[in-house]
Amino acid sequence: MNRTRIVRWLRVLLPLLALALLSTLFLFSRESERESQIPYASVDAEAMARDPRIVAPQYSGVTDDGAQIRLEASQVELGAGESGQNLRLDWQRPDGLQADLVAPDAGVTGDLIQLRGGVRMTTSSGWRVDADQIDAATDRSLIAAENGVQASAPFGEITARQMQLKPDGQSAEPDGGAILNFSGGVRLIYRP
Repeated sequence: MNRTRIVRWLRVLLPLLALALLSTLFLFSRESERESQIPYASVDAEAMARDPRIVAPQYSGVTDDGAQIRLEASQVELGAGESGQNLRLDWQRPDGLQADLVAPDAGVTGDLIQLRGGVRMTTSSGWRVDADQIDAATDRSLIAAENGVQASAPFGEITARQMQLKPDGQSAEPDGGAILNFSGGVRLIYRP
């Protein structure tokens, strides 16, 4: 009998005690020291509307002679002189030769991608070429620099006014090799 009476009292007192603890938690709680903020992108909406652009575009294609081209940029500004920023061009010939080009700026004119602003090209055969501007054709296998290049090869260094990476015209096969041709004041430092 005593036990039943205690259980009845506890059935009433324990929920009341829990309710009192919860209400004191909410009544005496402190405000957060920092305000809750919704994260927003820090972009100028007016500038984005005035100068339209595409973020992280990609372009892929195959030239008439089978070279695969893949172009990526961090953003492209649209308008009369379309130009991209932070570009990477991956170029692969059917014979397996690959060239990776990286540039801070580029533009497209007709069938030509103009990488500019300090371009670095590395090839799968071990060459590294640096130039102010390198042009890559989208209709045929051709990468060219016309305004001076510095190159590092597995055997030394080369400086020249012009450079072309193109199919070897002497090959009888359509998928024949490619040739890296330097011309105009070529200087070679051979390191065996």
